[in-house]
Amino acid sequence: MAIKFSDLGNPAPTGNLLIVDGLNIAFRWKHQGVLDFKYDYIRTVESLAKSYNAGTIVVCADGGSSYRKDIYPEYKANRKEKYAEQTPQEEKEFEMFMAEFANTLTEIRKTHPVFHFKGVEADDIAAYISKELDNFGLDECWLISSDRDWDLLINDKVSRFSTVTRKETTVHNWDEHYDFEIPDYITFKCLTGDKGDNVPGIPGIGPKRAVQIMEQYGDVFDIYDACPLEGKYKYIQNLNENSDQLLQNVELMDLLTYCEDAIGEENKEVINTTLKRHLDETRL
Repeated sequence: MAIKFSDLGNPAPTGNLLIVDGLNIAFRWKHQGVLDFKYDYIRTVESLAKSYNAGTIVVCADGGSSYRKDIYPEYKANRKEKYAEQTPQEEKEFEMFMAEFANTLTEIRKTHPVFHFKGVEADDIAAYISKELDNFGLDECWLISSDRDWDLLINDKVSRFSTVTRKETTVHNWDEHYDFEIPDYITFKCLTGDKGDNVPGIPGIGPKRAVQIMEQYGDVFDIYDACPLEGKYKYIQNLNENSDQLLQNVELMDLLTYCEDAIGEENKEVINTTLKRHLDETRL
């Protein structure tokens, strides 16, 4: 039976969009040891849509990361190592979890767009849709994910809610979460790297030094152009020796710039056609 996402009373505005990081949210139940979560998942998404007055819901699901692995073969290699260490029982439970997640997507797909492409990450799908809000006739967007990479997408129309911390990140409270401005986030990530995705930063440069470097030299391209930097500190030497890493990291982590390359033209057309058709139908 299809579950209809609908508000009680007046319907939520179709122009308000909720983008759900599909697998990210599902891990909530895995961590609780719950393997039968399909309807709880759907009720959670429905509740979030009501909370944010969103009349349109899109679920994005990870299908791999072909684009980034072509650039950097070790991208997310640490995750393979983690799964390789699973016991037979853990492996069985993970397979059951993924099967239930697939069933959940099938149920949601009956009423709302679900985008899942082989070799494409949910991050890129969310980035593409969020930067094309105007072209889709959408007014504002809430991202539902605990992945702080999605903060790269935040602007005056796009905000994020984490189901883990239960906190919101918006243009209005950005400085409660970060010590730099929104446009500087990609430079910060290029300098410090991303351990979760196995993307190396510049050795010796942590959050505080990254902010200092940004304040002194500017964005990632300004920093690259300024190399070799003067200074005897080891982290300065590391930056000079690994400046090309900055440009590679831009390609790996700048979602808004490279999401279309990562998605591919064929998949992008599927997103455009499916979402526009869904919006046209719900606006009738």
